[in-house]
Amino acid sequence: MAGGWTRDGAVSEQIEASVSDELARMKARRTPVGESLTHCAECEEPIPQARRDALPGVKLCIDCMQERDKAYQARGGINRRGSKDSQLK
Repeated sequence: MAGGWTRDGAVSEQIEASVSDELARMKARRTPVGESLTHCAECEEPIPQARRDALPGVKLCIDCMQERDKAYQARGGINRRGSKDSQLK
């Protein structure tokens, strides 16, 4: 495929890099680390033992986590690596 001024495979590399970056960001956001708290970091309610066993490193109770998930804003689908075609959306 002709890519203008780009070398062969540059578009595929951009796509793979964008996907890798997004996956890393999602994993970092979702993976708790460390020891689980016995009480929620936001509302101080006790976190059930079953939740602490299921998610090692959990810091929030279910209600606070659901509120945080609702407030989460999805990022736009624009490739910010400089691809002119992706910025035309």
